[in-house]
Amino acid sequence: MSFQFGHSSARPKVYLQASLHAEELPGMLAAHHLRAHLEAAERDGRLVGQVVLVPAANPIGLAQRLDHKAMGRFDLDTAQNFNRHYPDLALAVWDRVKTRLGADAQTNVTTVRECVGAWLQAWQPLTELDSLRRQLLLLSHDADVVIDLHCDWEAALHLYSEEACWPPLEPLARLLGCRAVLLAKESGGGPFDERLSGLWWQLADQLKAAGIGVPLPQGCASTTVELRGESDVSHRHATQDAAALLAYLEHLGVAQVAAPHELPALPCVPTPLAGSQTLRSPVPGVLVFLVQPGQVLAMGDAVAEVIDPTAAGQSRVHTVHADVAGVLYARVKERYIVAGGEVGKIAGSTPFRSGDLLGA
Repeated sequence: MSFQFGHSSARPKVYLQASLHAEELPGMLAAHHLRAHLEAAERDGRLVGQVVLVPAANPIGLAQRLDHKAMGRFDLDTAQNFNRHYPDLALAVWDRVKTRLGADAQTNVTTVRECVGAWLQAWQPLTELDSLRRQLLLLSHDADVVIDLHCDWEAALHLYSEEACWPPLEPLARLLGCRAVLLAKESGGGPFDERLSGLWWQLADQLKAAGIGVPLPQGCASTTVELRGESDVSHRHATQDAAALLAYLEHLGVAQVAAPHELPALPCVPTPLAGSQTLRSPVPGVLVFLVQPGQVLAMGDAVAEVIDPTAAGQSRVHTVHADVAGVLYARVKERYIVAGGEVGKIAGSTPFRSGDLLGA
């Protein structure tokens, strides 16, 4: 179910969705509170732009349960992550757009959006999962800003985005109070948000490589916002997050406001996603954390202990240390870990990874 606020042709258009990973519920509750704000703004005549709100983006995942547990991250039919493998829109429309663009930048943006819309209308999905992907892209492909609300296992509030999107998204990070901002030119894996924003810089790169000298602005800024952890489902957090999202919409000019918002300081320094360290344990055991999400760590700091109380002689205690300095922005919620299991993630400032930068 989607809700549209404002006229369908109004600009700017902002698309917000929650719970694409269906077990990640903080965004769904924040969308509930934001909806009330948007209804009031529309009723009061303050909405001059357009907002499309999808509070529960994944009905397939919501229906999946196994052993009384939600299975909302992976489609049980295809084993695919619900937030990966979206179609490469730049590749899909390249042949359509390369001969239709001209000297006017805004006209070119409109042309690209029309071509993407036509391609999506013609797409004939063969699976239920692809049908979901198509529907979400139809709702969002022509948005100026796309906000995809997620959460981690246990985490401080943070966001991911492509480098080309960061300037228009910085006010959002300030208003939300993000403790980490992770940027990449392209994360890999074809996630929902990056297929929408990546379309623009990829087409611009292709035009340049082909020697076609026409202007094409970055027509969409998209982000994945991680609203803390899976258990952080409370009205206190959700009302706070909804107020921040509304303030961002007002900052963008989607909704009128009596006085402009004073943007707070950004609580972190953006870091490259390629500099994020995924902590792992080489041994199994009971996982005991020594630090909290959002804590700033130095290289070598102890993060957690992995304890095997069944080891011969005496219990074995293995300490997991930080190999980079930065914010511990996420950690696992399970407290027993297998050998090689993930412990948490630290936002380091120096890139050292390449290839697909997102986990499964």
